[in-house]
Amino acid sequence: MNLRNIAIIAHVDHGKTTLVDQLLRQSGVFRDNQRVAERILDSGDLERERGITILAKCTSVEWKDTRINIVDTPGHADFGGEVERILNMVDGALVLVDAAEGPMPQTKFVVSKALKIGLKPIVVVNKVDRADARPTEVVNEVFDLFAALDASDEQLDFPILYGSGRGGWMADSPEGPQDLGMAPLFDLVTRHVPPAKVEDGPFRMLGTILEANPFLGRIITGRVTSGSVRPNQTIKVLDRHGAVLEQGRISKLLAFRGIERQAIELGEAGDIIAIAGMDKGSVADTFCALEVTEALPAQPIDPPTVTMSFLVNDSPLAGTEGTKVTSRMIRDRLLKEAEGNVTLKIAETRDTDAFEVSGRGELQLAILIETMRREGFELAVSRPRVVYRHEDTTGALLEPVEEVVIDVDEEHSSVVVQKMSERKAEMLEMRNSGGNRLRLVFHAPTRGLIGYQSELLTDTRGTAVMNRLFHAYEPHKGDIPGRRTGVMISTDMGEAVAYALWNLEDRGPMMIEPGWRVYQGMIVGEHTRGNDLEVNVLKGKKLTNIRTHAADEAIRLTPPVILTLEKALAWIQDDELVEVTPKSIRLRKRILDPIERKRSRINAG
Repeated sequence: MNLRNIAIIAHVDHGKTTLVDQLLRQSGVFRDNQRVAERILDSGDLERERGITILAKCTSVEWKDTRINIVDTPGHADFGGEVERILNMVDGALVLVDAAEGPMPQTKFVVSKALKIGLKPIVVVNKVDRADARPTEVVNEVFDLFAALDASDEQLDFPILYGSGRGGWMADSPEGPQDLGMAPLFDLVTRHVPPAKVEDGPFRMLGTILEANPFLGRIITGRVTSGSVRPNQTIKVLDRHGAVLEQGRISKLLAFRGIERQAIELGEAGDIIAIAGMDKGSVADTFCALEVTEALPAQPIDPPTVTMSFLVNDSPLAGTEGTKVTSRMIRDRLLKEAEGNVTLKIAETRDTDAFEVSGRGELQLAILIETMRREGFELAVSRPRVVYRHEDTTGALLEPVEEVVIDVDEEHSSVVVQKMSERKAEMLEMRNSGGNRLRLVFHAPTRGLIGYQSELLTDTRGTAVMNRLFHAYEPHKGDIPGRRTGVMISTDMGEAVAYALWNLEDRGPMMIEPGWRVYQGMIVGEHTRGNDLEVNVLKGKKLTNIRTHAADEAIRLTPPVILTLEKALAWIQDDELVEVTPKSIRLRKRILDPIERKRSRINAG
């Protein structure tokens, strides 16, 4: 059977996963009466909740006499490491672009990677049924983007299809016809994408996706570069430098057929398969026959730019809400995550109860923390910090800088420009994007962007859209002002009382509700002034024998400010931590004891 391997690459929310659903339906993978969840490939709880693809996933469809392996890749820059690896498995790419929004920063990031390794993309202009669709301008913008990324003449001569993933049709023009369904896309893929690349020689495969399966153990997915492989065959694993990591027998060979992974008896060159049975082989390692001595080249991966401390939870409430609380459990979980996610770096510190975790951005790290708390972990985490570098020749301090594109209503543009300049951002472009909206493009230090997302939405009444992309390491931009307010810190352990919270409301917004358990050193509210304030939230009302109607009226409290995990991580200062458990997100001082805290401040100052 003929084989085609393609990746679908696009920006967040441009419709990749919905398009894959339609390809599966129209190729006959599902029966007409079969009930299937929407966005089949976004199977994780977090993916469904947030509407984003976090992990790359494979599927396969048959069209006429050709099998097409389709890889749905993440669209968010924080998960770009997934994209880089996937592109080495495929021979073609569908660049999916929203007919109204046009190519966005993440499209630029993934397309640059695809063009660099010589893929010849097919451009699919999706959502042409939107009221604000502008397909012709979008195609011109895609051409300009390809040209700016140094595409070859052959790559610039890209085929174009227009259509609607949700409507289930594709055509050569935005007007249709719509009655051919996805057939034009299937036919174009079989014509334009070259057959799967095959090399001569014994079995070799580059590990691309790693996962842990409760029944089969470690499963590694990749494309067979040469030769063939069978279950029970003895193979070896080479690291990137050609050193032998292990030798073992394949317990099971799997391949994607539709949305299900099925056991197969033969994996042939060109196909995307999964191998179970190896203990150490990981992403970017070469799985090969015993006679092979040279490793396959692996794509270099962009460096992590943000780091955080993951600490054992040592608060007085530790262990009351989660089951996985020890440093050994946290360490094992982080190392397991780093095995399959090559953009994460885990480093142990002198303190045995703390680990430094570095990644592509705070979203990637927040997703990891959220996943861990749902698995029953309790931990404390620090504010994200950027990963600095020193220039080799001069020793000057360098920091990561990102390209930031903000689409905003004209009336809110001035406040965005002001806030970005406070964060040491440099404006590159301001242009009209239609409908009284402006597109602002900046180069901004990653440091200044931590926590800006929620402030941006507040400043623009939720109308702004911000997209970020790693640009380069540049000389340090100087100090950036942080949070100007202090915090209210609980002086004692117990349950918060409504009367005490009501008395403190004029000092600043509270972050807890009556009845919540608090402890010494826990942050219970924001102090409107710049200093921290020790408060007692357990103090009830003194009882008297005087009764009046006014005195007995129920206390009415202002609703507290409840921070989400991402907001909490951005809001805290360096001397504060976020305590994360399966049931709660609490803010606390790093040092809980007030005397120790004061001593530490004096020593630091």
